[in-house]
Amino acid sequence: MGLTKDEALQRLRTRGLRATAPRLAVLRVLSEATGPLSHSEVVQRLGEVDWDPATTYRNLVKLRDAGLAPVVSRVDGMDRYALSGERDAEHRHPHFLCEDCGRVACLPDELTESLSVDGPWGESIRKAMVQLLGACPDCLAQPG
Repeated sequence: MGLTKDEALQRLRTRGLRATAPRLAVLRVLSEATGPLSHSEVVQRLGEVDWDPATTYRNLVKLRDAGLAPVVSRVDGMDRYALSGERDAEHRHPHFLCEDCGRVACLPDELTESLSVDGPWGESIRKAMVQLLGACPDCLAQPG
């Protein structure tokens, strides 16, 4: 997937944020991720940069507050961020934490689209953070 530099600049401008090198780098990492990332995972994927991990964290918070990178998972009490879509700041769908390898993955829409929630709890459940724990398909496939 990945954002181009122009797309990243446009998203920052739309939200009234300055385009700094750390901010653009964090957006790039989030746009290339296949699932939500923690601060330490973002730092690891950035590799060697000219700023410290605290700068990366402050930029994640700034992007979160601007609606560009909401916290979408809090498995094990650790905030994990994902790049929001162009039109919204929502990233509301279930996530799966593999207890073996530690990967957090967005569950595919086809697994969750048939869930229909009506009644007085409907809106609460649609806005809830749903997280499943278990073994991911890759770990299940390993002989063991």
